Amino acid sequence: MTEAEALEKKQHKSSNGNVPPEATTREDAFDHTYKEKEGPKPPRIIVWKNVILMTLLHIGAVYGVFLIPSASPLTLLWSVLCFLISALGVTAGAHRLWSHRSYKASLPLRIFLGVANSMAFQNDIFEWARDHRVHHKYSETDADPHNAVRGFFFAHIGWLLVRKHPDVIEKGCKLELSDLLADKVPSVLLMCFFIPMIVPWYLWGESLWVAYFIPALLRYTLVLNATWLVNSAAHMWGNRPYDKNINPRENKFVTFSAIGEGFHNYHHTFPYDYATSEFGCKLNLTTCFIDFMCFLGLAKDRKRVSRELVMARIQRTGDGSHRSG
Repeated sequence: MTEAEALEKKQHKSSNGNVPPEATTREDAFDHTYKEKEGPKPPRIIVWKNVILMTLLHIGAVYGVFLIPSASPLTLLWSVLCFLISALGVTAGAHRLWSHRSYKASLPLRIFLGVANSMAFQNDIFEWARDHRVHHKYSETDADPHNAVRGFFFAHIGWLLVRKHPDVIEKGCKLELSDLLADKVPSVLLMCFFIPMIVPWYLWGESLWVAYFIPALLRYTLVLNATWLVNSAAHMWGNRPYDKNINPRENKFVTFSAIGEGFHNYHHTFPYDYATSEFGCKLNLTTCFIDFMCFLGLAKDRKRVSRELVMARIQRTGDGSHRSG
C-alpha cells in the first residue's frame, strides 16, 4: 500500500478535531461490486403527465421573464430572496444534511431547512435523500436515477419524464434509510407557490398576476434547473483534479448557479465533507450558511476532509489540473 493510500484508510476528522460518529451506514459511498444486467435494456416508459406539467411550467417561466420589467423592485428582490431560501433548502438541507449527514442541525434549523426545501418543491426530503444516496452509490450506472451516461437531457430533466429503471427502484429499496424515517421534520408544500405569490401582493400591492409568474413560477423553475445542472452539466463538463476515474467534474457555472454545489468531482470523491469543496466558503454560499449556523449554535459536528488526505488523493487519482486556492 502506498503512503497516499494509507492516508485514505485513516479515520476522517471533523472540523473541530474530533472523530464524528457515522450518522449513516455510508450509504452514499460508491459500490464497486454492482454490475449492470446483461442483455437489452428495459423499454423507456414516458410519464405523459410529467411531460405536460414540465412543459407548461417552463412556458410559464418564459412568460415570467417577459413580465420582469413590469414588476416592482421589491418584487424582484423578494424573488431573489425566495430563490436563495429554496436553494438552501436543497443544498444545506436535503443534500448536505439529510442525504449525507455531513453536519448536525438543531431542531429549529431543521424546521427552517424543511420549510425552505418545501419552497423548492423537489419531492419530499425522504425521496430526495433516498434517490441522492442511490445516485452516489451507483453513479453512472443503470441504478443511478439520473445516469449522465444516458446524455445531458436525460440527466437534466429526462429522468423525471420516464419511469425509473428497475435497478434504481431495487437498489433504493435496499438502502438503510432509518435515519431519514426517524426525522419528523414536516414538508409544507404551501410554501412553493402560495407564500411567494401572496407576500408581494399583500405587503406592497404587487398584482397577483406578476406575483404568480415571477417569485412563484419563474423562481421555482430557476431553482429546479440550477439543481438539475448538478446532475447534468457537472457530470459532463469541467476538470477532475481529485479523481479522473469518475464522471463528476468541477464546474464553476454550476457552482455559481447552485450556490456552491459545482465542486462535483471533489464531492463525489469525498461525499461526507460538509463543504463539498476543499476551499471552504469560496464561491460556496451554502458552506457560508452552515458555518454561520454553527457560529449561532444552531449546527455542529461539521465533517471535514484533512488537507493531507485531499493532497494524497490528488496525487493518486487526480488529472493533474489541481490548483490551490
